[in-house]
Amino acid sequence: MPRTRRKRRREVVRVPRSDALLPEYDRGTDPEGLVTRRVLRDRGLSPGDNKGPVAILRCRLCATRPNWSCRHPTRGYLLRVDLATPKRIPTLAQELALDRAMAARSTCSRCSRRYYYCLPLHTVGSCDPCAQGYEPPPRYLRPHRLAA
Repeated sequence: MPRTRRKRRREVVRVPRSDALLPEYDRGTDPEGLVTRRVLRDRGLSPGDNKGPVAILRCRLCATRPNWSCRHPTRGYLLRVDLATPKRIPTLAQELALDRAMAARSTCSRCSRRYYYCLPLHTVGSCDPCAQGYEPPPRYLRPHRLAA
């Protein structure tokens, strides 16, 4: 029997804040013209011409360590608002194509029943009742709405 691998503790490389590649801001401070991706999404914008992050928003843990740069995965990257562009709106044909694709993912290929969830068509090939050989309860079925 093979031995289990021991996980190595990830070493955190401490870099002085003055040597950090990007400027860092603590949480709660609002740098003018810089926002995170989530704020851009809430405003209906996409990153647009932003080539990458301009600054780092430090995590809460690093707020107690003012001399060190933040290396935690919970840090946020700040992007410029003036380079952001409005989100693209899909056309009706694109939305119809997505609706049909989702309908195909929730329809069984054997019995043609439509479910409220996506079926494991790549692994099993059909819905669970067809694979196991029983009749599904009606709460799992969805009435057909889209006409192909």
